Amino acid sequence: MLISSKPTFSYRLEAMKSVRFQTALKDIKHGVEREGLRIKPDGKLAQTGHPASLGSALTHECITTDFSESLLEFITPPVASSEITTTQLKDIHKFTLDNIGEEMLWPLSMPCFINNQDEIPLAYFGESNVGKMKRVYRMGLKNRYGSMMQAISGVHFNFSLPDTFWQAWAELNNTAYSTDQVSADYFALIRNYRRYCWLLPFLYGASPALCGSFLRGKETALPFEHVGKGTVYMPYATSLRMSDLGYTNSEQSALQICYNQLSTYVDKLRSAMYTPSSRFGQFAAGEGGHFQQLSKNILQIENELYSPIRPKQPTASMEKPTDALVRRGVNYVEVRVLDVNPFTPVGIDKQQMDFLDVFMVTCLMLDSPEMDAPELAECRENMDRVVMEGRKPSLVLSQRGQEHHFAAWAEALFVHFRQTAELLDAANGSTEYSEAVDAEWKKVQDPALTPSGRILTYLLENNMDNSEFGLALARQYADQIRAHNYSFYSEADFRSMAASSLAEQVAIESEDEVSFEQFVSDYFAEPTTQKSEE
Repeated sequence: MLISSKPTFSYRLEAMKSVRFQTALKDIKHGVEREGLRIKPDGKLAQTGHPASLGSALTHECITTDFSESLLEFITPPVASSEITTTQLKDIHKFTLDNIGEEMLWPLSMPCFINNQDEIPLAYFGESNVGKMKRVYRMGLKNRYGSMMQAISGVHFNFSLPDTFWQAWAELNNTAYSTDQVSADYFALIRNYRRYCWLLPFLYGASPALCGSFLRGKETALPFEHVGKGTVYMPYATSLRMSDLGYTNSEQSALQICYNQLSTYVDKLRSAMYTPSSRFGQFAAGEGGHFQQLSKNILQIENELYSPIRPKQPTASMEKPTDALVRRGVNYVEVRVLDVNPFTPVGIDKQQMDFLDVFMVTCLMLDSPEMDAPELAECRENMDRVVMEGRKPSLVLSQRGQEHHFAAWAEALFVHFRQTAELLDAANGSTEYSEAVDAEWKKVQDPALTPSGRILTYLLENNMDNSEFGLALARQYADQIRAHNYSFYSEADFRSMAASSLAEQVAIESEDEVSFEQFVSDYFAEPTTQKSEE
């Protein structure tokens, strides 16, 4: 294979047409984590506990809870076929809906009508130390940010490239293949993702409006308009979920998390975990055995960092994410900017996943210089502009201090996306990647085709509340999913997983040998600074 001292996008594109790369590209893996609130038939939040028939939220491999007992999270394992992932999601949804009685799943990211945040029950994971720790962490989130923000749902898309790809990629880029190099290449991808991820809420944002109950007790100067009886919206918004109103935390911007090297990323994240916060010091963190949060630091644990993407490595039991990254490097990346897609029963569809493959591979192939603090701030500002007014015809973004019209910058990116799509189509013997790119390009040409545009048009034309829209979809999808025939899993598979998870929870609870206070102290002991032997 020819070696270039400074490979360009075009050079990499041509090189990746080789049999070696084409074979590796067929083994890109994805997984999905879809969140969704359980609701009652009238559209209000379910107050029931996590159904035992679904298994243990602590140990089940694909059905768990997030912040609340009412907030389900469905997890699919990493597989190479996005079609299989979609089928797995349908099966998980079917088993769930068949086992929650008259309850349904809320199909929108922004929550249903909630009269008071105390109506949002904290998730319960049993009486083991690890279960208690999960609950206390959520108690800390409630005390720090309020429960309403935590009732927001999203979809996380997990993406990884196989070892065979990274071996060929290292040779192409004239570097030695190693765990460290794979991590460095994933961080190059992440930097470009941060540069261009403003495009994703435009394409997939589905929260231009929200129930007025969400704003109760909040001060906001945002120029909201009203529709229906109690819905507020912003005319050009794409994803209010990703705004400061939703699942972000403006205070964390000061952390200056670095995406240039794994080591600096870990150091910054750990610093936030071990630096006291004056703002959160008012809540107890173990004094006299009383816990209102896990710690009084800026972050209780790493997962409290609200980021549009995370480098990930699967963790062992009670292993901190940063320790796993230090020991074994980056294994995959988690895309975290996706709203629940309300136009599909499972919150995400195959075409989205195909486009995300194209987007992520393109981010890797483009040149990715290191980012300084001003550029990272610029990336945040671009994201803020798109989530608040992404469909505004005159929207302007900034790239290294230079202004660019949104549509012009998007058009330039789509030139690369089309080339990458052809590459992936060739590897997989399909046209689906190019079709996905074409479908997304139509949204750039006509923003009314975006999910946010479609939702807002429907609400305004019918003077309809967000809650009425969501409830109608919830009923439609409940009927549709209950009529679905299992295609990947079987009902027996889910019954077995539920029983095994419950038995595993009992075993964990019986094995605790230290007090909860000691358990938390041990967890926050000195972090790993050395890699494991390879």
